[in-house]
Amino acid sequence: MQNSSFWPLEKTLEPLFERGLAKGVFTAAACAIFKQNGDRPGRLIKTWGRTRKGKNGKEVTPETIFDLASLTKPLCTTLSILCLIDQGALDWSDSLDTLLKADIEPGKRNIRLDQLLSHSSGLRPYRAYFAGFAPEIKKDNKKKLIKTILEEPLAYEPGSECRYSDLGFMLLGEVVERVSGRQLNSFFNEKIIKPLKIKESPFFNTLNRKKSKKTEKFAATEKCPWRERIMQGEVHDEHAWLMGGVAGHAGLFGTIGAVLFVTEKILHQWQGQEKHPAYSTTTLQMALKKKYSDQTWCLGFDTPTPGGSSGGKYLSPQSVGHLGYTGTSFWIDPERDLVMILLTNRVHPTRKNEQIRLFRPLFHDTVIEGLSGG
Repeated sequence: MQNSSFWPLEKTLEPLFERGLAKGVFTAAACAIFKQNGDRPGRLIKTWGRTRKGKNGKEVTPETIFDLASLTKPLCTTLSILCLIDQGALDWSDSLDTLLKADIEPGKRNIRLDQLLSHSSGLRPYRAYFAGFAPEIKKDNKKKLIKTILEEPLAYEPGSECRYSDLGFMLLGEVVERVSGRQLNSFFNEKIIKPLKIKESPFFNTLNRKKSKKTEKFAATEKCPWRERIMQGEVHDEHAWLMGGVAGHAGLFGTIGAVLFVTEKILHQWQGQEKHPAYSTTTLQMALKKKYSDQTWCLGFDTPTPGGSSGGKYLSPQSVGHLGYTGTSFWIDPERDLVMILLTNRVHPTRKNEQIRLFRPLFHDTVIEGLSGG
């Protein structure tokens, strides 16, 4: 899918991604760009590489499915929360004890929904809880993980600062399920995705059902020492995997086209050009505003870090986006009417590969320079 106006940019992107492959930044990559020029929308999708190292790797195509990792947070969990807010089932100020109706120690009871969404809840960023589990998917894994998080000591006073937290979004996934009475993947598909009427969409590759898609269509991720195999067609995140592939912080998979479609819809609704039946434009716009003026986080979405953003040096301050641990990201720039998506498997075969940190801003700068002709 492409527009002739992208031809100069294509010529610039080609050597950039070829160098990325040669240097081992990733073995598989896909990018998508949406740019509105007056009344003429332009779209570009390009792919490079192979789904995994070795003879079993298949050529990456627009149909290749990537593990979206933490893109699950904004694209699934946050949008699902917005839906429940507009239904009147949730409020930004709801406290954790009200949300989960569980035995919560006093220090955490008053953590608010908006603090969980803006990573200002006081919860630690991450804990390797999975190390205390056998690598087996069991029904009570989720219950044990949620209980452990609720027992975790706070790292700082809620609302005093922002520290990106997987733990907070694991709880938010549980909030969606308890309040809606449905599993997160089911609620997301029915309320957020189905109304968009798209052929390919982001999805949870649940591990308690027969796989409907061939493994080779997935970009492989890490050779996991805990599960003792290369992860391909299974979620990379260990905690999401323990929970059967469905969680509030990770678990979403998708093709480059699927992510482009959803993020493009967010841009159009943000600008008041389209509507979504599940959540209002006003509620979305509220989520896309910074929670604290001196921090980068909105509600479920990030904004560019001044002087050091993964989105490069040109993004407008109003831009929102998110990164995924497996090497995925998206940025939406409303000033430029621009969406940029990068999907890779930078953790294949090892998460110790961190070359994506340099590649991401270079990619975004190349796109914006190419579109501006400079």
